[in-house]
Amino acid sequence: MLSATRLRVLREVAHRGTISAAADALDYTQSAVSQQIAALEAETGLALLERHPRGVTLTAAGQTLVGHAEGILAQLQAAEEALQAISGLRGGRLRMATFPSAGATLVPQAIAGFRAAHPGVELSLAEGEPEDIAPRLRGGELDLALLFEFEGQSLDAGRATRVELLEDPMFLALPREHRLATRGRLRLADLAGEAWVQTSAESNCARHVVRCCHAAGFEPNVAFESDDYQTVQGLVAAGVGVALIPHMALSAPRKQIAVRSLADGPVRKVLAATAPSARLVPAAGAMVGFLEAAAA
Repeated sequence: MLSATRLRVLREVAHRGTISAAADALDYTQSAVSQQIAALEAETGLALLERHPRGVTLTAAGQTLVGHAEGILAQLQAAEEALQAISGLRGGRLRMATFPSAGATLVPQAIAGFRAAHPGVELSLAEGEPEDIAPRLRGGELDLALLFEFEGQSLDAGRATRVELLEDPMFLALPREHRLATRGRLRLADLAGEAWVQTSAESNCARHVVRCCHAAGFEPNVAFESDDYQTVQGLVAAGVGVALIPHMALSAPRKQIAVRSLADGPVRKVLAATAPSARLVPAAGAMVGFLEAAAA
């Protein structure tokens, strides 16, 4: 493979017309320039220069090689500049994913701060549940993902680097006229006879809520399921059940519901996970910093 350094030397000799002028321009010795040209001629197996008393001229092979060298060296320079832009957060891209309630609270603030600081970085954002996002992070489709876990649970995010952002307690949502709405602090056992509204049975939240209810001594009577917490709030407001809703999903609670804390309510841990390959994406580390600031 031809050496880029030697191609630069040949191009300079062609432009300057003499070995000595090329040496001065490159800050080389004349001997070093001659050695580079000799090595390039050995690589190609062709004479590239004709030497005269007053300078040098390119052979046909030399002219052909210099013509190609211009394009090659321009592409290399463009590649170097692009890499410098990525390392300096002036370019590149960052592929993110988040679960919905973080997407409505933490992420917009973090993205706004990041874009103001690094407008040249291209951002993309996908949304899904942690159990769907984690495999994409493991598979290299994403650079950064926002996930949540409950106590005793660990999502398989491969060799991702995990940064805990905050703890997000789940609150009890009741119809405002519910008999328990005016009681002091409640416990899960107080809800044993209630109809429940919760996320789909296979979701992390639903499975953990059911485990917590079992620990409190009862099987929850799940009347309705929805993975949209606005729909869950609407059903509670309509009086058809009670629900546990994460604090992050209660940024705009409905007037018709009462929100109460539970002494033994579940708490989910929200974290930012970056793929092992994200060390090659400086923007990922920078975004984690903005997410931490938003979480604080």
